[in-house]
Amino acid sequence: MSRPFLKMNGLGNDFVVVEARSAPFHPGADEARAIADRGRGIGCDQLIAIEPSSRADAFMRIWNADGGEVEACGNATRCVGWLLMQATGRDRATIETGAGLLSAARAEDGQITVDMGEPGLDWSQIPLAEAMDTRNIELQVGPIDAPVLHTPGCVSMGNPHVVFFVPDVKTAPVREVGPMIEHHHLFPERANVGFAQIVSRDRIRLRVWERGAGETKACGTGACAALVAAARRGLTDRKAVVELEGGALTIEWRAADNHVLMTGPVAVEFTGTLP
Repeated sequence: MSRPFLKMNGLGNDFVVVEARSAPFHPGADEARAIADRGRGIGCDQLIAIEPSSRADAFMRIWNADGGEVEACGNATRCVGWLLMQATGRDRATIETGAGLLSAARAEDGQITVDMGEPGLDWSQIPLAEAMDTRNIELQVGPIDAPVLHTPGCVSMGNPHVVFFVPDVKTAPVREVGPMIEHHHLFPERANVGFAQIVSRDRIRLRVWERGAGETKACGTGACAALVAAARRGLTDRKAVVELEGGALTIEWRAADNHVLMTGPVAVEFTGTLP
C-alpha cells in the first residue's frame, strides 16, 4: 500500500512523519535508513511514526538516520504536538514516548511549548558505566596536562547527553570529537554530545553531535540538557535562550516542579508518499 508522509522540521532538525494510527507501520532498520538517506531516500535526521496510545493522544515512535530506534526527540515532539492540536482544534496535546508522557501546548507567535518532564541527573539515569558526579564527570579529550575538552556535565532528557563547555562554539571540534564520545565506553547506550558556549546568564550557543544522526541543525533535548548542565554549575539562570544553527529555543528549568519546558517553532516542508 502507498503511505503518505509529512516532511517537517523544528529549527532545521528535520523529520519524515508517518501516520500509523489506522494502519501499522513497522520499518526495519534498513528501511528506516533508506528513508532517511539524503541521496537516495527522502532525507531526514529522524523518522517518526504516530501510533495509537491508550494513555495519550498518540504514541510517537522515533528512528534515527542510522536506523536505530530511540526514546526521545524534543523537536519532533513539538512537531507531533502541533499536528495533533491542528487535528483536534485544541490548544494542548499529550504524547506518549519511549521516555514517558510529554505534553505540548500552543505558545505565542505560533510556537509550541513541550513539557519535557524532569531531567535525569543521577549517573544511573544517564546511564554511565560507573558512578560519578554528573555535574562534571571525569572525562577529557587530548593530552593529560593540556586537554582540549574536559569535565563535561551529563543529563538525561529521556536520552543520554554529555555537555562540554567551550569558549567558542564555532571552533569546537564537533565532528572530530562527537563520534568518539558518542561511542565512549563510559556511555553503554551511547550519547548525544553537546558543545555549549555561555554567552550570558540567559543565552547559550550550542552545537550537538546526535547519537545515530551526526551533527544536526538543532537538537531539542540537547538544548534542554545544555541549560540544565549550565544552571547546575551556576553558569546561567534557570531560563535561557539556546541558539542553534537552525534558530533559537527558549528553555526553562522550572524550580517549582523541576520540569524542563522547551518552546520553539514548527515548520511543514512538503507532503509525499513513501516509495
